[in-house]
Amino acid sequence: MSDRIEKRIELKAPLSRVWRALTDYREFGEWFRVKLDGPFVLGEVSRGQMTYPGYEHVKWEAVVEKMEPQRLFSFTWPHPKSHEKADYPPDYSKEPSTLVEFRLEKTANGTVLTVTESGFDKLPADRRLEAFRRNEGGWAEQIKNVEAYLAKNS
Repeated sequence: MSDRIEKRIELKAPLSRVWRALTDYREFGEWFRVKLDGPFVLGEVSRGQMTYPGYEHVKWEAVVEKMEPQRLFSFTWPHPKSHEKADYPPDYSKEPSTLVEFRLEKTANGTVLTVTESGFDKLPADRRLEAFRRNEGGWAEQIKNVEAYLAKNS
């Protein structure tokens, strides 16, 4: 198993439009399926509630690490032991985190978005593989979500 997930897609939207879809908390919430409490602020915790069907009990909590306009947006987020409703912990802020990075590159036809999540080696061995598999599938879906969102809202 690798320590990182990487997904890449070329979006038919200008760099500035993709940047806004990633960093405006309302737009991010729409395609990611999370209701965030407020804007992303460098160095601060972003909080909210997932709206994805079946995961409405899951809290969103991430620390904004970098916001380099039209180039890089990143955050760290903790990994609870379980996302199952019956076992979901009320506070998992002290759990080990991974780093999520959204990198943007301008192309002749739009923008290449590369999403990378790394740091799975920091998770306890007994839940590392499950977290990796869950997020591998999640990012595959999320890059399709952002593509569909931009196609509809550009």
